[in-house]
Amino acid sequence: MTAQLTPDDVALLKEPQIAALATVGKDGTPHITPVWIDTDGEVVLLNTAKGRVKHKNLVRHPKVAVLVVDKDQPFRWVAVRGTAEFVEEGADEQIDALAKKYLGADSYPFRDPAEQRITVRVTPEHRAGMP
Repeated sequence: MTAQLTPDDVALLKEPQIAALATVGKDGTPHITPVWIDTDGEVVLLNTAKGRVKHKNLVRHPKVAVLVVDKDQPFRWVAVRGTAEFVEEGADEQIDALAKKYLGADSYPFRDPAEQRITVRVTPEHRAGMP
């Protein structure tokens, strides 16, 4: 079952807020990583490189949780649980757009030519939050 993001959720996800991404580790324990996020209004979008721990965790177990807490108003937050899927096409452009959003840079300054970027789409199955 899918859940819908509210207009308040979308507004928060569009801001340069840091999210906490929770995945399931190889040994079954939680793994939490701070990530840059965005949304298309329906899903939560983030970006990583193939082979990183979060990528390996998502390949094994695509269920995730994402929490965003407004850095200026901590009682304004959204938590999404859902299933992650990978999209390779456009991932380099997406990381550049995230670099613009978070750093004001035209391109991602930490790019490693040996890495392959991927977009992670998290389809909400459950959401909770406060405006």
